[in-house]
Amino acid sequence: MSAAAALLSALRTAQAQGQLSAAAVGQASGWLQSGALPAAALESLADLIARGAWAELEDRFYKGIAFGTGGMRGRTVGRVSAANELAADGTPVRAAVGSACLNDINVLRAVVGLWRHVAAAHPSPRIVVAHDVRHFSRHFAELVASAWSQLGGEAYLFAGARSTPQLSFTVRHLGAQAGVVITASHNPSHDNGFKCCLGHGGQVTPPDDVAIVAEVGKLGPADVAPYLEKDLARVRTVDAAAEEAYLARVAGIVLEPELMARHAPKVVYTNLHGTGDVTVVPALRRLGLDPHLVHEQLEHDGRFPTVPSPNPESPAAFALALKLAGEVGADLVLATDPDSDRVGVACPQADGAYRLLTGNEVAALLAEFRLSALKDAALIPAAGSPQAVVLKSLVTTPLVAAICARHGVRCVETLVGFKWIARKLERWSRQLAEGAGADAPNLPLRRRAPLALRHASLFVLGAEESYGYLADDAVRDKDANATVVLLCEFAALLRSRGRTLLDALDVLHLSHGAYHEDLLNLTFEGAEGAAAIRRIVASWRAQPPREIDGAKVLRVTDYERDEVLDAEGERVPPEEFILAELADGRRVAVRASGTEPKAKFYAFARAAVADADDLPAARARARAAALSLRAWLEADARRRAR
Repeated sequence: MSAAAALLSALRTAQAQGQLSAAAVGQASGWLQSGALPAAALESLADLIARGAWAELEDRFYKGIAFGTGGMRGRTVGRVSAANELAADGTPVRAAVGSACLNDINVLRAVVGLWRHVAAAHPSPRIVVAHDVRHFSRHFAELVASAWSQLGGEAYLFAGARSTPQLSFTVRHLGAQAGVVITASHNPSHDNGFKCCLGHGGQVTPPDDVAIVAEVGKLGPADVAPYLEKDLARVRTVDAAAEEAYLARVAGIVLEPELMARHAPKVVYTNLHGTGDVTVVPALRRLGLDPHLVHEQLEHDGRFPTVPSPNPESPAAFALALKLAGEVGADLVLATDPDSDRVGVACPQADGAYRLLTGNEVAALLAEFRLSALKDAALIPAAGSPQAVVLKSLVTTPLVAAICARHGVRCVETLVGFKWIARKLERWSRQLAEGAGADAPNLPLRRRAPLALRHASLFVLGAEESYGYLADDAVRDKDANATVVLLCEFAALLRSRGRTLLDALDVLHLSHGAYHEDLLNLTFEGAEGAAAIRRIVASWRAQPPREIDGAKVLRVTDYERDEVLDAEGERVPPEEFILAELADGRRVAVRASGTEPKAKFYAFARAAVADADDLPAARARARAAALSLRAWLEADARRRAR
């Protein structure tokens, strides 16, 4: 009996004894019977079976890894690792084998599936490949570039770790037909991912994502085995000119560089061991700022050893940065995640302590700043224009829409996931090209703005509450590098007026009311966790509540079933997203995360503000109303999960 056959027999015995599901054994059977698994993979499985690690094997094989809102993500390091997957010091040296894991075979299935989709329309297509700092990121990126070139395409690979927004920019800059970045964004260190885009630089959306998934689904280990050995002989390195083009674009987002240099804020910045330092630091220095860097977190390190999680949404990730901020008296504290598409912000209070802003607060501040700056630069009429547009996700604070209304510009809401914002940008870019000439979308902002207002739509800002922002459509994904620069420009302007970001937030709440939003993440790991998430969402769809936290439910919108039109009259694509509006003005939203094993619940509340003296109490009222919703939602979700 072969080694693979012996392993399969052991797995079937475990299934008969109730230790593994039929689904897990079915997935494992396909891999083992392919005859294509490397000897090291067979050794890993043998070790886990010998140790009776059935829960681990279930989690590794209970499903095939699939694309979600952010591409493909999964564990690349198991909760329980086989002996040959770790070095003597515990460092991961081989990706976890399994159909549900991010490993060589699944990365190759993804890139070959992407190739088949792209090559059907473009002979010898070009791809740009980037990677972050995570375990196996460089290896996976080389594997992607190698396979693409062996398949007959032209592959470009960055010389080192680079951010997701730089990948998006470079795909368009080099005229590539596809791009891949190996990253799991802000996920824990045990995860990695494969995130792809097409020639427009944005993440794939229907029908392309469905088509790519279908191609990937046709591929098994045997189909990609020929590409397991890397050949980088024909892979090209992204050149210095392309790198400089992105850096110049990031620095060029500033509308008043002289003011920024003259009133340079004192900034503390940390890249949390990730890629942000590659662009953020030189861009700020080019503009006359010399940020204080958190040196303990500068080194690119996939273990993220100084933080519990490399997530700028987490207060714990700011511990070292806030310590440095207190020492130097910083005006602004900024942290970017490993692939530098998200940024977190903290600023000083009157008492000298620092407060972390929420993603919703930053979205509102950026919307107000960018709209005001574009008006001051006469790029948007003083009265506004319906052709100037801010894009935000459905779960981002309604305060952004209120700010847009006051400025006389349009606010368009999209589904969660920056790919939907990117899709709008691509459509407007094509409209501009048709109306003003093929070169119009690539013109500098000051020349492009009047043409966009006349022939298409002028993109002002894209924002998601999950700390993702964009203000330049040369990039079609969240861009923390440029957002850091934009926030520093805003801080410089406020500093010139003796004000701070918190002062600016006070003005917004005095003008529009005190808004408070809350996000409840319920994590459910593994096969049983995935089933619990499905039960929660299915239950909400089948039996939505009639009353929530003592308030009558006025309307429930099921975006999967209901036809919903956005502010442009375009149908919002169907998706498992449920929004409930309550009689007291509050709202809640429910969705399953596309990139993490989580069910997500959003609560929205607003309190009227009588005057400046009432502002603290109004904020407390709004917060209490949102947190009350959170408590109700959590208790309800735990019940539905069963």
